[in-house]
Amino acid sequence: MEQQAGVRNAADDHGAPPRAGRVRWMVCALLLTAVVLSYIDRLVLPVLKPELQARYGWSETGYADLAIWFQGAYGIAYLLFGRFVDRVGARVGYTVAVSLWTIGHLAHAAFTSTTGMLAARIPLAIGEAGTFPAALAATNEWFPRRERALAIGIFNAGSNIGAIVTPLVVPVIAVAFGWRMAFILTGLLTIIWLGLWLGFYRRPREKRSLSAAELAWIESDPVEKHSAVAFRMLLRKRQTWAYIAGRFMIDPVWWTFLFWLPDFFNRQYHVKMLDFGPPLVVVYLLSDVGSVGGGWLSSFLLGRGWTPNRARKTSMFAAGLLAVPIAFATQAPSMWVAVGLIGLACAGHQAFSANVFALPGDLFPRWAAGSVIGLGGLGGAIGGMLMAKFAGVILERVGSYGPIFAVAACAYLLALAVIHLIVPRYEHANLAG
Repeated sequence: MEQQAGVRNAADDHGAPPRAGRVRWMVCALLLTAVVLSYIDRLVLPVLKPELQARYGWSETGYADLAIWFQGAYGIAYLLFGRFVDRVGARVGYTVAVSLWTIGHLAHAAFTSTTGMLAARIPLAIGEAGTFPAALAATNEWFPRRERALAIGIFNAGSNIGAIVTPLVVPVIAVAFGWRMAFILTGLLTIIWLGLWLGFYRRPREKRSLSAAELAWIESDPVEKHSAVAFRMLLRKRQTWAYIAGRFMIDPVWWTFLFWLPDFFNRQYHVKMLDFGPPLVVVYLLSDVGSVGGGWLSSFLLGRGWTPNRARKTSMFAAGLLAVPIAFATQAPSMWVAVGLIGLACAGHQAFSANVFALPGDLFPRWAAGSVIGLGGLGGAIGGMLMAKFAGVILERVGSYGPIFAVAACAYLLALAVIHLIVPRYEHANLAG
């Protein structure tokens, strides 16, 4: 106890104690790699979509059905995976999640129709839904509160890294070795990761290579225990519905970008598969800037003495304005102007999301925030399913992304208005009794 107290006091003044060790950051690197791989596996099909659609005669509504079923399975699994991970722990939880999504990902190579692809897409969605809950559980096990936000920020950056890497690597594999090998080779990377995870990951007290100083640093926070809160209690709170509504309205736009941007560039500007990389890399680099900027802005305003209500909503309003110009992307005079408009909207999405994702932590105790996040994830998936159906019908009947981008342009400011109507004062939820 004296050693731990000494570590805690030193940390208050200087951060992590000297020679505390780096094993926990190796865990963080594994988590980052897993998120990168999950996004690569998720995005292989969208990158290949124009090629497979031309080769096998896929309809737009058939491809939309893939997105709908993926998001439905993802949303339900996201809601349940958090509690599963709480029960079995991060090591087993992540093993189950990665095993499921890898089986589904590899199975894509066996099908050529959108109906057949559904059999592969569902286990992929269920497994990938466990990525974030399992990574959070591992972070809670391995990092004290002082470092936890940094660790989460690092591994969460893997989503944009995966979105950047996929259009650069997958077309090269598909052209050189055939489209099936794009699924197989990326799936093999995930199998390698799973072996590293099982060989390396243990709870801190079970890790022999962990020094006493690093263990003391990891355990320097008081243990917070509380039984899981019932969903029915959370659903009686306005704050829960504010978060669900926000995710329901903005998540569909991001899913649309992930599933349809390669097709947009192919349809609108005749960009071939090998050339998807540069425009998509620019779009997702801009989204990274928005993610950091949105979090920085609200933190800056809070530091200036603004209330959380005013700081978060002002930041969301600024982010929502960035998305408005995407309404004109289909009339852009060149591809790179369209890339700029779409990238600006993606930056706005990530900036808006950074503040919406803070809502559970702002308005709920920590022991209830995970369940609220799960409910919000389900709400976002339901919204994504509806948007996917809308996109498929519009593209098949109208043949233009104009109406889809018009919805994206309005979604964020409307979401802010709904959130403000539900929680105008941003008061903390009372879960006592």
